[in-house]
Amino acid sequence: MTTYRTTYRTHRAPKAAPLHPVERSVVAALVVAALVGIGWLGSMIYTIAAWSTD
Repeated sequence: MTTYRTTYRTHRAPKAAPLHPVERSVVAALVVAALVGIGWLGSMIYTIAAWSTD
């Protein structure tokens, strides 16, 4: 009988690296772009609705 116990995986998986600054800025730019797009779409709907009531 051995006294040394090993696990199935001897190497641990590397921890996920935190978001790099470049990735954070890209995500922030995408969020801002999505908000701008939603605002533009809302303004177009408002404009068309205002035209149809005249």
